[in-house]
Amino acid sequence: MEIRTLQLTRLCAAIFASLFASLPAHAAVTLQNDAWSVTLEPETLGIGARPAGKSTVGVSTGGSIHSVKGLEAGPDHASWRWDSGAYMVSARLSGADLLLSIAAKKAGSLPILRQPASAMGKGLIFPLAEGSYVPAGDKVWRDFLLDRKAEFNTSQDISLPIWGLDHGTFSLSWILTNPFNNTARFTRDGDGLALSLDHEFTTLDPRTPVTLILHLGDADPLAGAKRYRTWLIAEGKYELLKDKIAAQPEAAKLIGAAQAYLWGGGLLSPDDVKDWKKFLVILAGDGKLAMDLRRNFDAEGLATLNEARGKPYHYQQQVLVRAFDGALDALAQESWQSAAPDMQGLAQRYGALRSEVAAAFADALRSDPAHWGGGVSISTMKKLQATGLQRLWIGLGGGWKGGLWHPEAIKAGVDAGYLMAPYDSYDTALKQGDNPSWTEAHLGEAAYRDCAITHEDGSLQTGFQKSGHYTRPDCVRPLMQARIRSILSAVPFNSWFLDVYATGMVFDSYPPGQPMSQAQNAAGNIENMRWVGKALKLPLGSEDGNATTAQGVLFAHGMQTPVIGWGDKDMQDDTSSPYYLGRWYPEEQPEKFFKTVPVKEPYRTIHFDPRTRLPLYQAVFHGSVITTHHWLFDSLKLTNVRAENELAQLLYNVPPLYNLSLDTLKDRLPIIKHQDAFFRPLHQRLATEPMVDFHWLTKDRLVQQTTFGDGTRMVANFGQDTYRREGIVLPGRSIAAYLAGQKEPVLYSVEIRDD
Repeated sequence: MEIRTLQLTRLCAAIFASLFASLPAHAAVTLQNDAWSVTLEPETLGIGARPAGKSTVGVSTGGSIHSVKGLEAGPDHASWRWDSGAYMVSARLSGADLLLSIAAKKAGSLPILRQPASAMGKGLIFPLAEGSYVPAGDKVWRDFLLDRKAEFNTSQDISLPIWGLDHGTFSLSWILTNPFNNTARFTRDGDGLALSLDHEFTTLDPRTPVTLILHLGDADPLAGAKRYRTWLIAEGKYELLKDKIAAQPEAAKLIGAAQAYLWGGGLLSPDDVKDWKKFLVILAGDGKLAMDLRRNFDAEGLATLNEARGKPYHYQQQVLVRAFDGALDALAQESWQSAAPDMQGLAQRYGALRSEVAAAFADALRSDPAHWGGGVSISTMKKLQATGLQRLWIGLGGGWKGGLWHPEAIKAGVDAGYLMAPYDSYDTALKQGDNPSWTEAHLGEAAYRDCAITHEDGSLQTGFQKSGHYTRPDCVRPLMQARIRSILSAVPFNSWFLDVYATGMVFDSYPPGQPMSQAQNAAGNIENMRWVGKALKLPLGSEDGNATTAQGVLFAHGMQTPVIGWGDKDMQDDTSSPYYLGRWYPEEQPEKFFKTVPVKEPYRTIHFDPRTRLPLYQAVFHGSVITTHHWLFDSLKLTNVRAENELAQLLYNVPPLYNLSLDTLKDRLPIIKHQDAFFRPLHQRLATEPMVDFHWLTKDRLVQQTTFGDGTRMVANFGQDTYRREGIVLPGRSIAAYLAGQKEPVLYSVEIRDD
């Protein structure tokens, strides 16, 4: 009986101990000043924020319960230890900021925030590409975020490491001042969205703390973005565009410049063949060059060569020249795509092959190779000049090989005052022999083997589209420097585009003796980009321009319109779908870039509905980084949102981006010229100015205003009806620029109809 009583007593004690262990052992800590008060739950890091005179907002319910030791608190600060000193938590209230820091003694994952749907208030301010306003309870947005952003990191998957909560008369914004090794998740919370944040303390650098700021702002959707900008400036992580131009004078040519990718960089165009009969005879003959070319022809090219007689008809001419140019590319690639690529030989081989073609086909081709070519040609540069376009950034869509075939065309563009740049990339290294046409990714066996991102388990990170390996920027840097210098020795490019480096895509890597954290990966990307700008004085662009890797870049592609619908069957695979974006063919004018299509839902609403677009990125980086569309979704790609796209681009004062080819110049140049007349002088005035304000001027949010540092206001009417108020008369689908010091506005109307 005594034994049973003792057992029952012990059982009850254990039950009570378990119950009390789950309850907070420490009272909440309140930090306060004249602007607001913040209440913290030490065991869970639950957080409540109460602006002066307002109700408390529960911004985080907190994570799992931790044991607390060493709690110290004052009116504006508090600190404590979790779990016997495994973590050190500190909080400080400074004006409108709550500064939080959590340091760890060892590696591991830690829940940081658990934001309930109720914290969102009227809406979520979210940096999806340029920026978005997510109305609370909106089903389209809720379903999209649960599907496409159910889990995301804060360095690559959002453009800025911030998000905000709109509470009508005030806003609350989270700023992740350590944007690396964070995983955020959207989950359904009733009819709304909950948002959580976890941080991974890695074995590479477990003692680097996770740091973040909760900022109390006024009723301004840009409040968090503006605060992030001031933080970047204070930390020495912000670069003014005017300072970049002072260091790289050629960068001044970006100001007021529309941007374009030019396709058709093959050696010949059909117009370069002056005698088709002789061309066919030589190509079918037994000369060494002809035989080398034929062994690299595709099946259609060989069949057409066997069938053609006399002067081939138009389609046959296209097939033959396409096969000819592709075979020349293959011959050039054979010369340098080896286990240890000869970077100097790379540049020389293209010129040598061009001379061989000129000699072997002298009787069949136009006499001066300098004037050969289709899209990439002296003729194209003359057409651009004749249109009256004074400033352009022109990137070669097919990469630097188009410049190696046509250095005279690049010089003609430079002489015309344009910035001429190749597309280039070093983020993926392919195995020798894999996909030879992806020339930029052939960095040699050592890069493929030794420069690969290595996971903690020893496995290697697969590269883009599951090909090759993603690389460490420090490891490929010598190859990058050698190849760029080699290309420049043959081609007078005066700008450069490095893909991926500014996307914020970073990894932890664990190769023996050469570890690399995500932060070090970002720093390495920035160092590679800086080298191009500092050592070579070339204005450099990259993809996206995400905040974590924006230093060192002058311009970026993919912020105004990002990659949309990646993996969507209708857009990527189903050729019968009206939304199918097209094939990566033909090389001189790939459908993927030139086929115009409508954008499907929900992408139309998510990315192009003006009522939920916000210039968050511009509030941070206008006056530092010039952004535009991704090359897959240029200004003309999506037929049913062209008006919204064009007005938003002008409202935010960012340049348009176009894809151009020999056969599209006639139709596209008038469109470019029309917008250039309005955009260029405004960008020349505003490019170095910050965006200081944004307002919706109507309840339906279809009339919007941006304000820049010199006082210039841009007012855009996305609606169909004329807007009349306070002296402003603005027709539907138009924009007005109210320049500081001028009475009359400059007006522009969109001249397109949606399909």
